[in-house]
Amino acid sequence: MTNNKIHVYFVPGMAANISIFDKIHLPEETFVQHYLDWFIPSKDISLEDYALEMCKHIKHANPVLIGVSFGGILVQEMAKHVSVRKVIIISSVKSKFELPKRMIFAKYTKFHKLLPTGLVNNMELLAKYAFGEAATKRLALYEQYLSVRDKYYLDWCIDKIVNWPQSECSENLVHIHGEKDPVFPIGHIKQCILVKNGTHTMIIHRYKWFNEHLPTIILQ
Repeated sequence: MTNNKIHVYFVPGMAANISIFDKIHLPEETFVQHYLDWFIPSKDISLEDYALEMCKHIKHANPVLIGVSFGGILVQEMAKHVSVRKVIIISSVKSKFELPKRMIFAKYTKFHKLLPTGLVNNMELLAKYAFGEAATKRLALYEQYLSVRDKYYLDWCIDKIVNWPQSECSENLVHIHGEKDPVFPIGHIKQCILVKNGTHTMIIHRYKWFNEHLPTIILQ
């Protein structure tokens, strides 16, 4: 019986698949875990319409939505269309004001449209975009996690990040952020739960921290 349990939906970051959550285990007596994979966006679809499509995969009332990186932006957009118990974002941003200067620069110069996303099978490059770090030491590991390698999808994601218009976040949002995140530097982040020495990939490498703290964060 899961009627009284809390349903938690996880969304991975850009280009990543749901295997990034393989070591995240919430107590089964209280929670039921679900996972939402990326799908390739149709041509010119808005972020709002993409979020609406993703909402169709939510099958339980008042769930918790947890998103990593660009997945954190997506779950915030999803929560504008469905009732949720809580939104938790990890290694992400709550508004356009938390984007780093290089992304703001890209927005106004369209520089992001020049990025060589066509080289999607270059794992070194893809890891740099998605995780903010080179994959030389963890290439095999990142090949497992980064399986969404469609050029249009990557272009679409980057464009939606740099042009995200949100200026204020909802009240029932919790932001968990790493102290050493190279993609969204902590200097731009306001009001978050800080993970000491956490990087942009901490959902993978610091899974013990999340297994220890997520249940309490959800129930608070």
